[in-house]
This record gives sequence, C-alpha cells and structure tokens, in this order.
Amino acid sequence: MNIVALKRHDAAALIAKLKEVPLLKQPDVFVYAQALITLEQIRTDCLHPAQNYIWLQELRKTQELRWSLAAHGVDLFRLEGFVTYTVRGEDGAEEVYDLYPPIVEESVEADGTLALVINDGMHRLYLARLEWVVPQVAYIRGVPKEYPYYAFPRRQGWEGLDLLAENPNPKAYLKKCHRQRENKKLFRDFQAVFRNVGRSRSSLLTSP
Repeated sequence: MNIVALKRHDAAALIAKLKEVPLLKQPDVFVYAQALITLEQIRTDCLHPAQNYIWLQELRKTQELRWSLAAHGVDLFRLEGFVTYTVRGEDGAEEVYDLYPPIVEESVEADGTLALVINDGMHRLYLARLEWVVPQVAYIRGVPKEYPYYAFPRRQGWEGLDLLAENPNPKAYLKKCHRQRENKKLFRDFQAVFRNVGRSRSSLLTSP
C-alpha cells in the first residue's frame, strides 16, 4: 500500500465526529450524541464479536495497512484519535481514507449480561489477538436503549469463529444474528461523517 500523505487528528476531534454519527435509516437520530466516549486499551478477551466469521482477504488487507501505517510512525492499534491518509494506486489514482479506532459499545442483554459489543473494526481486533496486543478502542457507554447495536453479541465470544476465504453469501450463511427484521434501522452510518470508511481498499493494495 503506497501511502503518500497522512494527517493525524486528536481524540477530541474523533469524539466530536462520533457524536455526529446518525443511524443509516433514521438520519435525524444521532445515536452517540449523549453517550460517554473514551479511548481505552481493552484486552480482546473482554470483547464480544457479533460477526460469526473472519474474512481472510480482509484480514490480509488489515495486516498490510498496519505495516504501511507503521512506516509513517502510526500504530494501527493505538491511534490516539483518528488519521486521514491518502493512497496512490499503481495507475496513479489517489484515494483519501479516514481511519478511527475499533468501535466498542456497552450493551445490556436480556439476561442482564453487560456485553462489550464490537461495532466496527473486528478484523483489526482479531489481528491484535494474533499479535498479542492490547488494542486501543473507542469505548462507548450510554447508548440509548431503544437504539442498540443491530446484531446480538456472540455468547461464545471469539471461540468458534469461521476463517473464510470468501465473503459468505448471507442467504446460505448466518453472518450475524440480527435484533430485528429491519435491522438497518439500527445501523450506525459512520460513512456520513468519515471518508471512505465503508469502502474496500482492495483496488489500492499491492501484492504482499
């Protein structure tokens, strides 16, 4: 990955942007506006994935991103805010991306369990596990009860995750257990306030 420019943004800037994140299907609802958001280092064993698999292609991209950022003095697992970086592809085209820490939300489940649900950044957190790193996350407390994360946390945590070569077909594979039929009404739209966070970087990567 050829990173040609990079800008750091501090924790205050990150928190301010997160408080502006709307729900995808309810853009007038800013789900984190009144929440407490902190940057904390949390062991991955304490976190609950909602997704049932790791996509190996995405894991390799994440590893490449870690190495490329390190060459610019940025630790993927300790951003202390967020970064904006520009990637130049082999064809000379440039793309600008924002990168924030993994997003973790407190969620009280039906049996009273307080789960730390991984909202975003699961592949980075899985890589942190592989590297024995205690990663920094954006830890969010006080999400309104009527707007929980759109899928349930896995009761067994990281145990039993599938490592898949291809992104599975949702008609044949249960990616997540959704909380409701219209689950996208609870989807947090980070793309509304950050650049290119929902897009693949595959076209901009060179072979490792």
